[in-house]
Amino acid sequence: MSLTWETAEDIGIELYEKFPDMDPLQVRFTDLHKMVIALEGFDDDPMASNEGKLEAIQMAWYEEWKDNQ
Repeated sequence: MSLTWETAEDIGIELYEKFPDMDPLQVRFTDLHKMVIALEGFDDDPMASNEGKLEAIQMAWYEEWKDNQ
């Protein structure tokens, strides 16, 4: 599966699986950006992100995290 900035839900799941104990709402967007582009399967332009895309990813990750608490 190829991950892109448009696949926020898939990225959220991947981040939860990689960092299950991390509260997504405590992650700064600069750190989140680094975490996303480091994911295996991420295949998009690192410079194509923006605040809205990072926020969507953070919220998708938060939903996964919250559902598993």
